[in-house]
Amino acid sequence: MTESIQEKPQSSSEKKASNDELLKIRMGKVKHKIAVISGKGGVGKTLVTVNLAAMLAHMKGAGKVGLLDADIHGPCVPKMLGLKGSRLESGPPGIFPVYSDGGIKVVSMAFLLPSDDTPVVWRGPVKMGAIKQLLSEVVWGELDYLLVDLPPGTGDEPLTVLQLLPEADGVVIVTIPSEVSGDVVRKAVTFARMLKVPVLGIIENMAGLVCPHCGEVIEVFVGGVGRRVAVDMGVPFLGAIPIDPGISSDSDCGKPFVEEHPDSAAAKAFGEIVNRIVEMVEK
Repeated sequence: MTESIQEKPQSSSEKKASNDELLKIRMGKVKHKIAVISGKGGVGKTLVTVNLAAMLAHMKGAGKVGLLDADIHGPCVPKMLGLKGSRLESGPPGIFPVYSDGGIKVVSMAFLLPSDDTPVVWRGPVKMGAIKQLLSEVVWGELDYLLVDLPPGTGDEPLTVLQLLPEADGVVIVTIPSEVSGDVVRKAVTFARMLKVPVLGIIENMAGLVCPHCGEVIEVFVGGVGRRVAVDMGVPFLGAIPIDPGISSDSDCGKPFVEEHPDSAAAKAFGEIVNRIVEMVEK
């Protein structure tokens, strides 16, 4: 589902605006802007972002939540939302996002590639220009929330997005129960502080396995790393998400886990985390 280009005429202010001005105009229609980052790859950051967006869309209503997949080299959001093969439309007002079944407005580099096997072989300046274009030229419309899924690390893409996002509410940092991941998360917290972007909190993903027979939580890894780092760094701990085999299978099938298994322990953990984030940014 996409918005009709004819229904969104370009305003006179948008016609005359430079790229920087256009970015402010577009982002000015978004109430809350949150970037999701991680210090390293493999922690399930995109999976967390997709399910946070799905929870917010259920809470706020269709068309009120946007998700920008800013991972230029490894865009995975379309696959997890069942949008693989979709394409962006454009017209006089700009570029139009693709809608997920849950009503999330989605923009991803994957929508611009000719095939799933096509790599993006770009150097830094070209990537930065592409990210700025996606932020300024996409017709997001009136949004309650825009989530930006950033690639891991503290390099070009995260730096560009956090410097470009006007009045960002903050970043959410994803980790797993691993001391190695915890050490890198500390760098991500320091990175956000260097850019004067608030740290909304840390989420610990893969925090134990819920036994399907007895309901007992099995500590697969050394738990509590996310909470310890949050305490040490003086930032909020948003919550822990347990491992559930359905999370992986649902993501592969293009269905947000929280929509398919709303009564599961993991979905309830996502719900509690979203409530904390909403309470923080709206109050």
